[in-house]
Amino acid sequence: MTTIRLHNTRTRRKEVFTPLDAAHVRMYVCGPTVYDRAHLGNARPVVVFDVLNRLLRHVYGEDHVTYVRNFTDVDDKINAEAQRRRAAGAAGSLEDLIRGRTDETIAWYHADMDALGARRPDFEPRATEYIGPMVAMIERLVAGGHAYAAEGHVLFRVRSYAAYGALSGRSVDDMIAGARIEVAPFKEDPMDFVLWKPSDAETPGWASPWGRGRPGWHIECSAMARELLGDSFDIHGGGIDLAFPHHENEIAQSACAHPQGDFAKVWMHNEMLLVEGKKMSKSLGNFFTVRDLLDQGVPGEVIRFVLLSTHYRKPMDWTRDKSLEAERTLLSFARVIVDHEATEVDQNVLDAVSDDLNTSQALTCLQALAKNNQGGVLRASLEFLGFDLSRQTKSITEMRVSESGWTNTYLGITPRTEKQNALIQSALEHLNRLRLAKDFVAADAFKARLAEAGVSVRFQKHGAPNWNVEDHFDPAKLEALT
Repeated sequence: MTTIRLHNTRTRRKEVFTPLDAAHVRMYVCGPTVYDRAHLGNARPVVVFDVLNRLLRHVYGEDHVTYVRNFTDVDDKINAEAQRRRAAGAAGSLEDLIRGRTDETIAWYHADMDALGARRPDFEPRATEYIGPMVAMIERLVAGGHAYAAEGHVLFRVRSYAAYGALSGRSVDDMIAGARIEVAPFKEDPMDFVLWKPSDAETPGWASPWGRGRPGWHIECSAMARELLGDSFDIHGGGIDLAFPHHENEIAQSACAHPQGDFAKVWMHNEMLLVEGKKMSKSLGNFFTVRDLLDQGVPGEVIRFVLLSTHYRKPMDWTRDKSLEAERTLLSFARVIVDHEATEVDQNVLDAVSDDLNTSQALTCLQALAKNNQGGVLRASLEFLGFDLSRQTKSITEMRVSESGWTNTYLGITPRTEKQNALIQSALEHLNRLRLAKDFVAADAFKARLAEAGVSVRFQKHGAPNWNVEDHFDPAKLEALT
């Protein structure tokens, strides 16, 4: 059996992965708070842990892995959006408006992550569906002296858990000295965090022993993970920004509420995402969602390729040049696999991914397969990594020889829409008519204008002429020609 090695944030080293039960491998990944579109940074953990999910199923069997990723649908930003909609005249109760907003956002999230080739997890629990288990866990913590009620709130007593800080490698006193901490008069200690908080008439709430209220963020994942995966499970993942305080707090409350279990055995975190070398932010004007890229015509498989081209534990820099190069590379793969059925996953690809998800090395291995024209193995390896190149292979099949005898050698990027493909086809047919009429002056002038629009044409002594779409392809200029 393939040996998998994973870097465990908790132990700070790469370890051989040995599941608690090889017949039932279990993984939990923190999902989104569903108040708006997912930005590109949100997509990185989705793609990273999708690859891990695929690897685990390849090694242990499709039916022997359970993957859980939650939706946080209890949040002040969600509440604020629902209140804004109600103020704007939307019909329905506040709860109805909140549910409508979260349903809408989850549908967006599914569509966007589907476009990136990410398989949906086995379970996608919504926090609002697990309020009962959250209340029960909080009650256990209060009964055990690990939590206390104060002014309608329930707070976790951080100093009651001696191992607090093991994940992030800092002591409680160091955390207090180096962090901005919300200090409330009802807190016994600045580091204590909220498990339950009161809700007013304008805020969603549920009945509890401490009055009508709603859960704190951290307790949600602990309760949902335990309900779906048990007291102990194999892997817990998420972005590095969640290691502290979210994951640190999850460990503490879970260990104290259910000391018979180990909670998560392996903790994995992906690094942050940059855009053109800078942190993504609205103030810098470099903030965009996955849907923004898709609507601009960047294919989902290209986004996936760029996300996987950097090791998950290193910061990833999204650049336009990387996306263009990824598209060229995927097109070169598509040319190799177009006439081949999938055979077996390349062992070098499997070894790379098994070595702490070294996807950048795996992509290098794919290029070697393409260079050696190993179409069946390349297709199987692409599918293993979550790439569906059916769009590219379909375009290649349809455009190998057009009705007017033109071929596309695919040296550049492909047209991105059916309309753009049709515009190119129309332009090439017009150029062909000019040449057949021996109006070579007009033909050369039109060819030059095509080149300005980003469509280069080469005529050959023998065989059909070739055309390519270049990096500076401008659909507007092309449309003006036709």
